[in-house]
Amino acid sequence: MTHILIDISTQTLTLSSAAITRVYTVSTARNGVGEVEGSECTPRGRHVITEKIGGELPINAVLRGRQPTGEVYDAALATAYPARDWILTRILWLTGLDEGLNAGKNADGINVDSHARYIYIHGTPDSEPMGEPKSHGCIRMRNQDIIDLFAHVDVGSTVEIVESV
Repeated sequence: MTHILIDISTQTLTLSSAAITRVYTVSTARNGVGEVEGSECTPRGRHVITEKIGGELPINAVLRGRQPTGEVYDAALATAYPARDWILTRILWLTGLDEGLNAGKNADGINVDSHARYIYIHGTPDSEPMGEPKSHGCIRMRNQDIIDLFAHVDVGSTVEIVESV
């Protein structure tokens, strides 16, 4: 079984399976860890990949609302839309498995559901820094890295997000 471990403290994603182990540098949330909807934090705990989106798209393809826009990210597009939070190339959509932590609502009745919060592992412009928290809650990767990861995981692959190993 394929498993992904995301370590917030080292900003790394480790892919482990019977056949391979790979480590990628990533960027998690600039607001740190947290599960509450609207917090723009990266949720902790056990997750599963429930959707793989964009497998047929070219590198740097732009996605909005999980749909390709027909655009391919480049310097001109970046200049035209400087405030856009770019989701590029591929999306791995996560669903939380820990009820009350990253699935459903917490004890206060507040939504903490990772899937409903649209928490993804996705590509981002290669000009964006990796190895430091800069995202709005998702896990950002270099485009070539998300293509590689996408090829080695399936719907149902497990993902664990921890503050430190």
